[in-house]
Amino acid sequence: MTPARSPKRLLGRRELVDFPAFALGGVEAKVDTGAYTSAIHCTDIRIGTDAQQRPVLLVNLLDPGHEGTDGRALAFTQFALRDIRSSNGEVQERYVIRAVVQLYGEDFEADFSLSDRSDMKYPVLLGRSLLRQGRFVVDVAKRNLSYKALAHAATRRARH
Repeated sequence: MTPARSPKRLLGRRELVDFPAFALGGVEAKVDTGAYTSAIHCTDIRIGTDAQQRPVLLVNLLDPGHEGTDGRALAFTQFALRDIRSSNGEVQERYVIRAVVQLYGEDFEADFSLSDRSDMKYPVLLGRSLLRQGRFVVDVAKRNLSYKALAHAATRRARH
């Protein structure tokens, strides 16, 4: 007998997500079934070294124009350089990090490519690998289902 799989959960075409390790909440994300890897907006992406002369990826995460963010500098010791196909079909070398993103109050660790998304409406893109991991399906007529479900649960708890 195989173990029961968790039921699929619904996401809208846009979701608000939290990044607890970065102390960021309510970041607007586009759910993109056409993208394999998730992405997050960063600027000033560069390689530096730590005190032991090991490579460190330095970035400014998001930017002051995105609500709840301040463009703070972050350093990553775990990262990779991978070929990522952009929405226009062009292959670009991008740095990729592992990050925890919260949906429905649950943590999901996923790969995020780092790129300047300042010309995009949404600073975060959620790709298929994350959607598959969370067993999410997308209803393009809906928005912010994860946050709405958490707010509804909190209201129900407050009443009881």
